Amino acid sequence: MKRAGFSTKWMPILLLLPQLVIIAVFFYWPAAHAIHSSFFLQDPFGFGSTYVGIDNYTDLLGSSEYRRVARFTVVFTVLVTFFSLALALLLAVKADNVLRGARTYRTLLMWVYAVAPPVAGFIGLIMFDQSWGPLTRFAGYLGWDFVLGVNFNDTATAMVIVSVWKQIPVNFIFFLSGLQSIPRAVREAALIDNRSATGRFWDVTFPLLAPTGFFLLIINITYALFDTFGIIDTLVKGEPGNNPMTLVYKVYVDGFRGNDMGGSSAQSVILMVLVLALTVFQFRMIDRRIHYT
Repeated sequence: MKRAGFSTKWMPILLLLPQLVIIAVFFYWPAAHAIHSSFFLQDPFGFGSTYVGIDNYTDLLGSSEYRRVARFTVVFTVLVTFFSLALALLLAVKADNVLRGARTYRTLLMWVYAVAPPVAGFIGLIMFDQSWGPLTRFAGYLGWDFVLGVNFNDTATAMVIVSVWKQIPVNFIFFLSGLQSIPRAVREAALIDNRSATGRFWDVTFPLLAPTGFFLLIINITYALFDTFGIIDTLVKGEPGNNPMTLVYKVYVDGFRGNDMGGSSAQSVILMVLVLALTVFQFRMIDRRIHYT
């Protein structure tokens, strides 16, 4: 087979240059600036800065509030990732079996993907409105006095529900594509070997979806950590107070509202290192157990 080539060695570099410039401007330069700022105590009015070494890091690690936010972030990420993947997989399996009205059914499940996170948060505000929100009324029928923005657990529940609802369509699209790529011969052979639909799913379908599931696992963890910012900011109504918040939202609150640029920079560096370590762990430990052929 003839390999494609370039007439000059500068052509591939030229083609890669726009993407490299974007990465350098919007990732490497801000990351380097954050690392530099994390070692300084900066004047909130921008008149100067004082070198404090690792004091910003030690203050964070010794802060009970930061540990509380970190624990909530872990719980929030696990819940959003699990329910987003589980519900999307369930809907994808059901959609794959639909014969009539399949296109309409899939479209209704996918349209949420076009909703921006702040808009999803605003929809959550409407659904959980204290006076006439339908989900608030439903919780009232169950004896649950749901108070968004005041009660910590109620606000956390709303954050999880809205975040899961926003992410399900993305997972649904990938899972459905993975299910439809399974050869018909494999499905027929599984039907002969195992008459149980549940048994066929766990023994045949689910292992074949492992590469898709692993990819979505990383995407959903990243989504729960970073892309839920707009949802959280809308639901807490710009007044976090004692409401739950994630580590990413705390970086924003401390940096842009508390004017603690050094401390928020240290938080962003810690978060960057944790995400990098988590990604390496996933690829080293989990990817070994997944077969792509």
